[in-house]
Amino acid sequence: MWATSSAQTDWREAVHAWMIAEDMEESDGEETMEWLEERANNKINLNQTTYEELAELPFLTTQQVEGMIDYISHYYPIRTLNELTMIAALDQQTRELLRHFVYVGEEKAKSVWATWSEMAAYGRHTLTATGKIPFYERAGDRNGYLGYPYRHDVRYQYSYENQVKVGLTAAQDAGEPFFSDKNRMGYDHYSYYLQLRHIGRLEELNVGMYRVQMGMGLIMNTGFQLGKLAILQSLGRSTHALTAHSSRSSGNYLQGAAATISLSKEWRMTAFASYRPVDATLNDDGTMRTLLYNGYHRTTAEMEKKNNTHRSDGGASIGWRRGTLYIHANMVLTHFNRQLKPQKAAAYRQYAAEGNNFLNSSVDYGYSHQRWSIAGETAINRQGAFALIHTVSVQPDETLSLMLLHRYYDKQYTAIHARSFGEGSHTQNEHGIYLGATWNASRYWTIQGYADYAHFAWPRYRVSTASDAFDGMMSTTYHRRRWTLSGRYRMHIRQQDNDSEQRIVNRTDHRMRLRAEYRLAEPLRLSTQVDGVISRKERVSSKGVMIGEHVRWQHQWLQVNGNIAWFHTDDYDSRLYQYEHSVQNDFSFPPYYGHGLRYALTAQAAIKKKIMVTAKIGVTNYFDRHTIGSGLQEINHSSQTDLLIQLRYFIKS
Repeated sequence: MWATSSAQTDWREAVHAWMIAEDMEESDGEETMEWLEERANNKINLNQTTYEELAELPFLTTQQVEGMIDYISHYYPIRTLNELTMIAALDQQTRELLRHFVYVGEEKAKSVWATWSEMAAYGRHTLTATGKIPFYERAGDRNGYLGYPYRHDVRYQYSYENQVKVGLTAAQDAGEPFFSDKNRMGYDHYSYYLQLRHIGRLEELNVGMYRVQMGMGLIMNTGFQLGKLAILQSLGRSTHALTAHSSRSSGNYLQGAAATISLSKEWRMTAFASYRPVDATLNDDGTMRTLLYNGYHRTTAEMEKKNNTHRSDGGASIGWRRGTLYIHANMVLTHFNRQLKPQKAAAYRQYAAEGNNFLNSSVDYGYSHQRWSIAGETAINRQGAFALIHTVSVQPDETLSLMLLHRYYDKQYTAIHARSFGEGSHTQNEHGIYLGATWNASRYWTIQGYADYAHFAWPRYRVSTASDAFDGMMSTTYHRRRWTLSGRYRMHIRQQDNDSEQRIVNRTDHRMRLRAEYRLAEPLRLSTQVDGVISRKERVSSKGVMIGEHVRWQHQWLQVNGNIAWFHTDDYDSRLYQYEHSVQNDFSFPPYYGHGLRYALTAQAAIKKKIMVTAKIGVTNYFDRHTIGSGLQEINHSSQTDLLIQLRYFIKS
């Protein structure tokens, strides 16, 4: 029998507290949360897990992963999740969060793979259908969009523990044609995948659509990144992982096959091959000007760009690990059937990626001790430009963690699939140093903070010369019995051209957050959050404030979440964000600016443990405008209301 336990806190709220929304594109947040949602639905069996599998969880440090593996090897099999308290490297917050992603399963020899009869008897089938209905009309709905205004997707997945996963996702954005135009096969985007794990020396096989993470992301990261505050949770460790792409996102994935093979106790190799269509804006001569990743195909112009280019990718990584010492050699080759030829009139585009073929190689390495660890990656592109990132983490005792991160990305370094730590949005033209700390001052108090300085030797977008940036944050959390109190302050300084573009000036953002949560009783939880921002550029400043309340009530088969937030900001520069509970796999966190009120109600009901019905209605009322949005997205009203409905059906023997 399986022994499971649920934590008191919602993992989505905990992870969202690490994500700094104003630094992330919406697609990044969606990919991050969808991956964690997938892992929460297919938990890791601690009695069958590996170092690589646990290392996929982004909130674990190297010492924590090593501590868990060491404990499991000494006391196998684990009988209950309460044994996590015996692992000294795990603090209380991490233990509580882990309960959402791991379980204690039946004892089984690690070399034995499931039989067909076992998979048929104990597998899990999940069918999910989600639809979004807008109670308003956009300008494009009247004239411009090729399809109707409803967003919907259907997902099917079969899974057996963490050994087998196969599924299909079909997704449609609002305004895209359905069974018409270029979408005569129905949905605008299909994602199909098969993932097999632990088949003898074959550690993992992915067929269909998948994602690859190598090292610290200097040459390959089609996974996700959590940002500057969240990197403290993992202390900047390296990751090598293959994951199935089950998301509705049509941008950041590979298509083909990928596998990881254990060559011996110390050696393992990963290889992948991919061929897929991509969207691009074309020049008059048929070359590509820009690559597009948003996946929108709502208008004739957007539809003409759909799949107009093809990209081939191939790569490999061979790694050696003995104990806590490891080294990997990595290589990625990318080929486009059209030449990438960006417009380079502007200085900041002078070193943009260009050509048909891109070759990147890297070496990542690391060593971990009980109290300290080092990790790094050094990469080079075809032109000989370098990118480097290194971290050193120290844990003087069980209450304090320190991390130092240094990165240098040459202005001529380009890598199509690079996504690594940085102040800028590209792994290019940046030299910086980051210092972060986590202090568990007592069993009730946790204090985290970081300071990050970056220098850009070459012009950037809206900066016509060399520039600098500084980002500093301090957060504290107090948790005791029914109360959780937290506060956060961030100062972000970026240099930009002034309005006349004659000189660069500082743009300084001060952002504050106070949050209080109180559990009146087991089924009822209340939380209040206050956000404030002051943004200054030269002598002009803008301010904003948001006050929000969240109520959660749960009783047996029914859960209800209510959110309400009042916001008042001077302009877009003083925009604010707030977490809002939603249906599964929906993680939109739009900016709120101007003067208005946002409120939403989500109800989730479980019917006979096989059917889950969730509905969310959300309303945004603006008090300072008569229209919302612009262009084809313009709504000729001061209010917008959306209804999300989701039906999930489970079959498990």
